[in-house]
Amino acid sequence: MIRKSVAVFVCILGCVLLAVPMVAQTNLNGAGATFPYPIYSKWFSEYHNLHSDIQINYQSQGSGAGIRQVTEGTVDFGASDMPMTDEQLKAAQDKLKTKVLNIPTVLGAVVPVYNIPKVNAELKFAPDVLADIFLGKITNWNDKAIAAANPGVNFPDQTIVVVHRADGSGTTFVWTDYLSKVSPEWKSQVGSGTSVRWPRGMAGKGNEGVAGFVRNLPGSIGYVELIYAVQNNISFGSVRNSSGTFMKASLEGVTAAAASAPKMPPDFRVSITNAPGKDAYPISSFTWLLIPQQSKDAAKGKVLADFLNWMVGDGQKLTTALAYAPLPDNVAAKVRETIKTVK
Repeated sequence: MIRKSVAVFVCILGCVLLAVPMVAQTNLNGAGATFPYPIYSKWFSEYHNLHSDIQINYQSQGSGAGIRQVTEGTVDFGASDMPMTDEQLKAAQDKLKTKVLNIPTVLGAVVPVYNIPKVNAELKFAPDVLADIFLGKITNWNDKAIAAANPGVNFPDQTIVVVHRADGSGTTFVWTDYLSKVSPEWKSQVGSGTSVRWPRGMAGKGNEGVAGFVRNLPGSIGYVELIYAVQNNISFGSVRNSSGTFMKASLEGVTAAAASAPKMPPDFRVSITNAPGKDAYPISSFTWLLIPQQSKDAAKGKVLADFLNWMVGDGQKLTTALAYAPLPDNVAAKVRETIKTVK
């Protein structure tokens, strides 16, 4: 009798399960910038918690890889800290037969990080000094040009070890875009881009790699996105802005840079480094998701649009805890209008 009851129960359970429609899993794959990886990882996890049938996978490989892979159509979306150039946008449209949209997501700061034995002070860096260090014109920590902005700091007689990115990097673009604006010599000799011909230094892969080298190499200096300095407990200095004020990176300073920078163009491709204003942190930037306007798979296009709408709304509430600044309200409103064109 018990066996018969169990058999009936199993039969009924099986019939119920068969009657319940299976929810299809949608997987989106993206790749690109390491600069926003901490917030993107948080967003994709939170969005999956809200929508268990959607899984967004993201490979933190650098902005160059994000631009390349979205152009080749090997990912559903890319990510970059440098907006795509006219040439890159044309190449992508020719390949994909649709426009690629540069959608700003958050604002962040790139900071000069350093590891100087027995120096615990928060250092100040003049723009020309940063450029000359990376140009190889200033090679020792006890150089008078460094000491001039840091009275009272006892710098060691130690060679400066420059650390830069090995991969195509939007963080590198932000850094070199800034140096190109403040140093004519840097602009003429090196210029700006996701990859440049570095005058000196050793290379680390990703923000993670540069942070790791600086943390472990006495005498080193490099550049990383703010959250990587905070998470790795690495010293980072303040930078003199265009108004002559030494500013340490902060959410308020990044927001001030965005507010005082040039007006946001319709396609969102803008640089806000060396922005005017006494409260602006000078090495600030938007970061962008690279979204094909028309997805090959209409279902994925809808998921992308739905995620972007969540990102520009509730997602912005998660930014400050990870040392990113949320989009200004006027920019967020423009982004919402652009999202309507994603199919």
